[in-house]
Amino acid sequence: MVGRRVVVRHRLPDGSASDALGDLVAADEQRLVVATRRGEVEVQRSAVLAAKAVPPAPPRRERRPGPAVHEEVDTDALELEAAEHWRPQEREDLGAWRLRAAGGFTGRANSALAVGDPGCDLDTALGRVRAFYAARDLEAVVAAPTGPLARELERRGWTVRTPTLVMTAAVPPAGALDPGVRSDAEPDDPWLAAYRGRGPVGPAGRAVLLSADRQVFSSLRGDGDDDGEVLAVARGSLSSGGWLGLSAVETAPAHRRRGLAGRLTAALLSWGARQGATAAFLQVAASNTAARALYERSGFAVHHEYRYLVAPA
Repeated sequence: MVGRRVVVRHRLPDGSASDALGDLVAADEQRLVVATRRGEVEVQRSAVLAAKAVPPAPPRRERRPGPAVHEEVDTDALELEAAEHWRPQEREDLGAWRLRAAGGFTGRANSALAVGDPGCDLDTALGRVRAFYAARDLEAVVAAPTGPLARELERRGWTVRTPTLVMTAAVPPAGALDPGVRSDAEPDDPWLAAYRGRGPVGPAGRAVLLSADRQVFSSLRGDGDDDGEVLAVARGSLSSGGWLGLSAVETAPAHRRRGLAGRLTAALLSWGARQGATAAFLQVAASNTAARALYERSGFAVHHEYRYLVAPA
């Protein structure tokens, strides 16, 4: 497998787990060496929890042919990539599944990401999921791409919540800076207050928002003043996989239908290009037709759908 692009999940000295995503440049009986975007990572074979080959990172394109991007990317690999942009405060691995918790802030950070093999039969896996969330006083939720597992959970009485689309696009060359867009390395209080769709953010939410390898918090504010009313906000994120993630795009109700979200989307794509990102993804509720139309105009196309499935009482 030397020379292939791989993801290697391995145990860290403190007992937590991490993923090394990149090209496998060396392998022997004792160790693996993965060349990631942040440099080479050496993993002892005794610490390897799972390893698999993944498709190459999408090449840079002059256009934004969304379908060409998502033909190249495996669903499971993209789900794992997206998870690195929105990391929970707590994570427990169950085989290839990830049990995630962050005080209830967003479904993504408080659900079991069910891709790959949990390393046990389904009944045992679902029992572990229930126990994990019960211990944290959270409802048991599984996030699974639409397919056999999601259908089986529905058959068992798990309730579908918020079917969600994952959309991808090639990142175009960086455009001119929008002088009206403010960008910060961390969200200030007005930015957090404007992100009202999720309720009060709190410490757990702030930790999730700052959890990627790198992120930027963009906003448009009234009267051309940094201290003015926040009209719209958005978050861009980068991880070692070379992807740009777009999230937390929200416009104040009184200022919708003015193209503000489109301006922020363009600004984040330009920011990602300057950071070396070659492809972008985002997650949007399937029912949010207005947002989907905006993203399609920005060059995004649907890659796959996943669903949150809530355990029966």
